[in-house]
Amino acid sequence: MPISAQLFRDAMANLAAAVTVVTTDGPAGKNGLTASAVCSVSDTPPMILVCINHASQANQAIKTNGKACINICNIDQEDICRHFAGMTDLSMDTRFQLDCWDTGHLDMPVLRGAIANLEGRVIDFKEVATHTVFFIELEDIQVTEGQPALTYFARAFKSLTA
Repeated sequence: MPISAQLFRDAMANLAAAVTVVTTDGPAGKNGLTASAVCSVSDTPPMILVCINHASQANQAIKTNGKACINICNIDQEDICRHFAGMTDLSMDTRFQLDCWDTGHLDMPVLRGAIANLEGRVIDFKEVATHTVFFIELEDIQVTEGQPALTYFARAFKSLTA
């Protein structure tokens, strides 16, 4: 008997994950989304993967722009995560007008105060079921010490403290 999508989502809700805001800019314009399906791939060269639903506007924007910034969020950045998760009424343009953005090494929106900002170029992507798995080779990393991570667990934002 096949596993239902709902049962799978219920199980994955119990897998705590760091919360990120993935951003891009380029020929397709500025775009972004909140994502927790982010994983390291390699440290030589530094590479991560990000899984993004085909239905997300950011999916095509990242494909077209060929680059992305993964902003690992701290506990004080829940509001921005809610905006980029589509939990508020803010348009994409308005989200990027908020006073929390800098321009990074690759001319992408970089979230000020994030635990880390990981900027890189898409070197490959694979279409897998409902998502695209993007492989991003990192070209610049900024790390900010001192803030606990924001996590997503049991369908809610949570604080992760040491």
